[in-house]
Amino acid sequence: MPVEPPRGFFPAHVDDKGRLKLPVNFQQYLGSLGDQKLFVTSIDGRTARIYPISVWEQNERVLAEQASEDPEAADDIGFMANHFGAESKVDPQGRVTLPTGLRRDLSLENQEVRLDCFQGGIGIYNLAEYEARLRRASENLAGKLITMKKKGFK
Repeated sequence: MPVEPPRGFFPAHVDDKGRLKLPVNFQQYLGSLGDQKLFVTSIDGRTARIYPISVWEQNERVLAEQASEDPEAADDIGFMANHFGAESKVDPQGRVTLPTGLRRDLSLENQEVRLDCFQGGIGIYNLAEYEARLRRASENLAGKLITMKKKGFK
């Protein structure tokens, strides 16, 4: 039976061997999906993502379908995902090994990070990226809230 994805941001740590220790609620969420394999990558070169393999396979289908409409975008996203990505799994201690190039390029080695769960995957933010994203989200927040309230946000 699927467990709801965790809401909010959670602190975590990537050790010196590139293993991310997942909080228990993230472990439970991933375990409930039935996927043993994960795909760990980055699409934007700033944040990492952990995808259950079934979610990543859905992304691959979307890219394949979009290859005729926007071949450059589909190709570039697939290329970046493969550049940074590798398959992984959750080990018995609740850790996920991050690909070497990904963790080095995104400054994740031996660092505290922030995790969130969004659109079926788990986002991994180094602290500098998390703070930058927080500043960006805070800009004109009152105006953004008014817009969303007009669309039904409570």
